[in-house]
Amino acid sequence: MTKTELLDAQSMSRAITRIAHEIIERNKGIDQCILVGIKTRGAFLAKRLAERIEKIEGKPIRTGELDITLYRDDLTHKNDNAEAYVQQVDIDYVVANQKIILVDDVLYTGRTVRAALDAVMDLGRPAQIQLAVLVDRGHRELPIRADYVGKNIPTSSTEKIVVHLAEVDNLDSVTIQKQGE
Repeated sequence: MTKTELLDAQSMSRAITRIAHEIIERNKGIDQCILVGIKTRGAFLAKRLAERIEKIEGKPIRTGELDITLYRDDLTHKNDNAEAYVQQVDIDYVVANQKIILVDDVLYTGRTVRAALDAVMDLGRPAQIQLAVLVDRGHRELPIRADYVGKNIPTSSTEKIVVHLAEVDNLDSVTIQKQGE
């Protein structure tokens, strides 16, 4: 297996800053916006985006987190112990009539985003749902596209995109791993 670095810490930081500016511009500010990170890495990226947006706008943006495990449609076995997933949604705001910006690390088949959409809709009817991802690698199985993309990386189905974040992995990088080379 070969591994190639696609983004280092500095280029990841630039991508996050660019996405922050695009979110502010597209939404004409942040007053009606809630950033919602999809656990695990999407939640950390949402926190980084929130910090950048606050530096730019001079005021905080509302944030939340989703654990979409029980909403997945591609799991062969769902855990029957609901207590393990008591805290699936950590959004302390009413989502009705707000602009929800889902944040994730990699957009691939679209199934994670579909599950996150279901989780958000269970909370109420937002005015709009947008999607921000660090990496879009293609190969969609569902008609889902990102509104904000840090980097488009066309891949083959035998390749794997790996996002490392300092909060989880003690370094910031995005690599592509190629099988069988």
